Amino acid sequence: MAGRNAPAGRPKRKNPDVMKGITIKSGLKRPTNKGAGLTQRAVDKINRRTGGNLKTAVTGKVKPGSKAAKRRKSYCARSAGQMKQFPKAANNPNSRLRQARRRWKC
Repeated sequence: MAGRNAPAGRPKRKNPDVMKGITIKSGLKRPTNKGAGLTQRAVDKINRRTGGNLKTAVTGKVKPGSKAAKRRKSYCARSAGQMKQFPKAANNPNSRLRQARRRWKC
C-alpha cells in the first residue's frame, strides 16, 4: 500500500528509524575498505526491530542453483541497477556500492 508521499508502486516504509544507530563506528556497518555492507550483529539487530528475515552477504563459494546462488544473482541484478542510477558511485572503485558488489562477488 503506497502512502500519500511514497512513489507509485513502492510501499511506504513501515519504520523509518530501522537503520538508526547502525553506524561504522558502532561496529554494525563494515567500512568500505573491509567490503562495506552490514555485519551479522547489525542484521540481527534490524531483524529484532522489524521482525524481518534479513541476511548477510553471500560471500563464499556456492553451488549453482542453490538458494545462496539465487540470492547473490538477485542482489547483483539489483545493485547493477544502482550502478546505473548512481554513476558517480559506479565510477569510484572505493564507493560503498562498488565495495559491496565486490564482497558479494558480482
